[in-house]
Amino acid sequence: MKRATGFAAVLMAAAMVFTMAGCGSSKDADTSAKKETKTEDSKDKENSDKQFIVGFDAEYPPYGYKDDNGEYVGFDLDLAQEVCARNGWELVKQPIDWDSKDMELNSGSIDCIWNGFTMTGREDDYTWSKPYVDNSIVVVVKEGSGIEKKEDLAGKVVAVQADSSGLAALTDEEDNEENLKLAASFSDLQQVADYNTAFMNLEAGAVDAIVVDIGVADYQLESRTGFAMLDDKIRTEQYAVGFKLGNEELRDQVQSTLDEMVKDGTFDDIAKKWDLSDMVCLGK
Repeated sequence: MKRATGFAAVLMAAAMVFTMAGCGSSKDADTSAKKETKTEDSKDKENSDKQFIVGFDAEYPPYGYKDDNGEYVGFDLDLAQEVCARNGWELVKQPIDWDSKDMELNSGSIDCIWNGFTMTGREDDYTWSKPYVDNSIVVVVKEGSGIEKKEDLAGKVVAVQADSSGLAALTDEEDNEENLKLAASFSDLQQVADYNTAFMNLEAGAVDAIVVDIGVADYQLESRTGFAMLDDKIRTEQYAVGFKLGNEELRDQVQSTLDEMVKDGTFDDIAKKWDLSDMVCLGK
């Protein structure tokens, strides 16, 4: 009886150990599942808390500008808003002084420059998205000015935005002999802070012509009267989103979202809203 009782005790002890082990496995599995859920929730929360800070020139319609209601609007800002909506980010529209854009980007004050930003000639200076707009640099004059072609700008005062693609088109020294010769023929090449100022100066007769991106020129000519655009183009280039050099992770996430927008038609819808369908090149 004692031996049987002892054997039974051993069996009961083994059963208890097995039961406890089983409970421990269940508990560990439950804890592991909770950790995974918590990690996923933390990632979702981190994603939803992310701010995407877009640096832009607030006087550069139709890409980014302040409308009559005091709201920052534009083609590029609409694209950025949709990218944020699809990633669960908060869009922060950050107006910047265009001359200070590199400082803003390199200091981390903004995540990207997204505002009709020309990548042509700057390919090695930033980490770029794919180009999404084909742009041309054109000349705008007053109607009846007698300026009908580029050669007529000789001896004239020409305005351009500081640190703009228009300025680069006239001053780049590499493979740009024709435009350098053109700029040398001006009586003066004036740099202004923004194109609204340039158009006011043209209207007032303070300058004879403006060298500007065609998208901006089209917008201004639709909203103003008394101006004309020359058929001659200064240069053709492409727009892209510029990120800090080396920031490929953020670039890739934004680009992937833009590609999705192209596939489902949202990108084209936004382009149509801003009358830029003929200029977009992403996915084409």
